[in-house]
Amino acid sequence: MVAAVAGLAGYYFNRARLSSPATEAAAEKLMQASLTDLSGKRQTLSQRRGKILVVNFWATWCLPCREEIPALKKIQTKHAANGVEVVGIAIDNVAKVLDYAAEMSINYGLLIGGAEILATSRELGNLAEVLPFTVILDRAGKVAYTHVGVLTEGALDSVLLPLL
Repeated sequence: MVAAVAGLAGYYFNRARLSSPATEAAAEKLMQASLTDLSGKRQTLSQRRGKILVVNFWATWCLPCREEIPALKKIQTKHAANGVEVVGIAIDNVAKVLDYAAEMSINYGLLIGGAEILATSRELGNLAEVLPFTVILDRAGKVAYTHVGVLTEGALDSVLLPLL
């Protein structure tokens, strides 16, 4: 109970802090960025507007990123019916991501990004441009939460539940 209250308080505090014109512009830039999926097609996150997006910036060579993938898979399975979609943006090459996605049975969408999308993550609060970095966008594409480092399933749930 205490953890849930603390999670909700953290969410609302963070939400107020994140609502700024600069952050909203960065969120829209992320939504409009043209990224390549694993089949080579260009996609934008704006195609998913109306869903709650858990956007995770990661790489196959990043050990903390690998550590958090099981939690992201569980969140995708648990909340997909409620309009939540996990999207991994790999700062990596397609061949490595394809191999790793198969090895880990990743059940959520994966896109490939480069230096320009990492710069967008900086505008969203990832000041050191480190991985993993996660941003949660509400159904309107507004930033609801950002986090540098590994997120657990419980931490993700505490942010997602008020958005459902």
